[in-house]
Amino acid sequence: MLESPELEFIMEAHNGLSAKIVQEAGFKGIWGSGLSISAQLGVRDSNEASWTQVTDVMEFMSDATDIPILLDADTGYGNFNNARRLVKKLEMRGVAGACLEDKLFPKTNSLLDGRAQPLAEVDEFALKIKACKETQSDPDFCIVARVEAFIAGWGLDEALKRAEAYRNAGADAILMHSKKSDPSDIEAFMKAWNNQGPVVIVPTKYYTVPTDHFRDLGVSMIIWANHNMRASVAAMQQTTQQIMKDQSLVNVEDKIVPVKEVFRLQGDQELKEAENKYLPQQ
Repeated sequence: MLESPELEFIMEAHNGLSAKIVQEAGFKGIWGSGLSISAQLGVRDSNEASWTQVTDVMEFMSDATDIPILLDADTGYGNFNNARRLVKKLEMRGVAGACLEDKLFPKTNSLLDGRAQPLAEVDEFALKIKACKETQSDPDFCIVARVEAFIAGWGLDEALKRAEAYRNAGADAILMHSKKSDPSDIEAFMKAWNNQGPVVIVPTKYYTVPTDHFRDLGVSMIIWANHNMRASVAAMQQTTQQIMKDQSLVNVEDKIVPVKEVFRLQGDQELKEAENKYLPQQ
């Protein structure tokens, strides 16, 4: 997908159920969002969930689907040694790749307003990328290097310098991040980058820009980064408030999925067939 001549899309999921929904919708890949995974665990997106807790979630997501998953792996949860150990554990769980960002551990979410966003040294992060690539055993495992220069307030020159260093270190793609409401950062980078390798973007803040514009720029992949989590929050708040107000289910039952749909998503039919096959029949 990263190397496809067509613009590709992956959709956020944060647990096994949402991953299954993403696959059933027709997406070819899944984004294991750090923000969404931490949110559904009830903690902040500041590495408060340990890397083992995150990989536990990824295992459920991988088990529930058979399309590739790219994990938002923050900074790799430490230095090169932590990051390369993570790669081994993700491969064991059938995860297709990890996206590492060039910030310091613990990370700060890129979309928070007015927060300092200190970046790692270029050489240190490039060597972290190199360590991950030399550790992987599956040749198809992907390392995406996420450049946070624009997020941290740096200009195009710094973004380009970092992207080139990470690509030269072995990154399979560059994720260029921006929180402007317009695509000017991405436009400037794509022009200067001159198709040196695949570029991934996350248009959460500049969502009004037509997708065809990114095709014209030569972007390789778009991540719809946190929208299933945000949709589920809105739905749960509305449903819970309605039940609290009414002390009844009468006004919500026709607005939520039937229990049978949950059973279907859980794969209950397969268990029923297996019971008929493997349990003694009375």
